[in-house]
Amino acid sequence: MTTTVSILDEVSMNRALTRISYEIIERNKGIDQLVLAGIKTRGVFIARRIAEKIEEIEGEKVPVGELDITLYRDDRHFPEEVDDPEVKGQEFPVPVKGKVVILIDDVIYTGRTIRAAMDAVIDLGRPEKIMVASLIDRGHREIPIKADYIGKNIPTSKIEQVKVSMKEKDGRDAVEIIKPD
Repeated sequence: MTTTVSILDEVSMNRALTRISYEIIERNKGIDQLVLAGIKTRGVFIARRIAEKIEEIEGEKVPVGELDITLYRDDRHFPEEVDDPEVKGQEFPVPVKGKVVILIDDVIYTGRTIRAAMDAVIDLGRPEKIMVASLIDRGHREIPIKADYIGKNIPTSKIEQVKVSMKEKDGRDAVEIIKPD
């Protein structure tokens, strides 16, 4: 048996993404050098939404790349005969060299996904700076990584789950905590 607690609905999620968009513009003094990098899957949807909001505000598009960090995870083990696994799923409309790359994910938890995403971006080129944006920060870092832009901090226990639903994949926008009874 589980209990589900609603944290963000569609309106509050939209408000959080709007605030993140404004913060990105302000802290970077514009958008000239920005590239948003959505971490598949829901991070890509969030990155696209932030890019749309930034375009509404600034009147210019911000490039959005997609990262599949599967091959960069530290919990993935390859057979010994695979020396150089092929990188798949990186789609970037512009080179990242010299750019400010903002990694975007739905939830930041241990920090391991962001670490893997940093490795993936660096394999694409040497950015000027890497920053992190997350809709939800639930704490419990295992490595020293923090988000620069956060939609909402949600203190959780390790046995709880944070479920982010996005219209593009799940048919609705919501953030919920699922607590085991």
